[in-house]
Amino acid sequence: MTPSQVAEHFEREYGCTTVEWHRWLPGAVREHPLHMDSPDSARAELGSGHLALHWTVLEPRRIALISMPRLQVRFDFVGTLAAERQVFLRYFDLYMQRGGG
Repeated sequence: MTPSQVAEHFEREYGCTTVEWHRWLPGAVREHPLHMDSPDSARAELGSGHLALHWTVLEPRRIALISMPRLQVRFDFVGTLAAERQVFLRYFDLYMQRGGG
């Protein structure tokens, strides 16, 4: 992955509840100061700028009798360098990875 491959704005879906997301988020941003702006948004300060996060609860994914919670998360990197985004997102993704191989 080259630094230019990490877009400034994108969305992802996570299989978790808002309670789990709130619990995981501080560890996922590591040493970067984290500000919980509202119950559904946060901001992490990065070297030259910040990452604004906003999440929305989606309908659970249902497969037979299994129901999995879902969040749609919007990532907006503001005033950040491509290399900063790459390093940050590499750790963030590893931290948020849950099971499944």
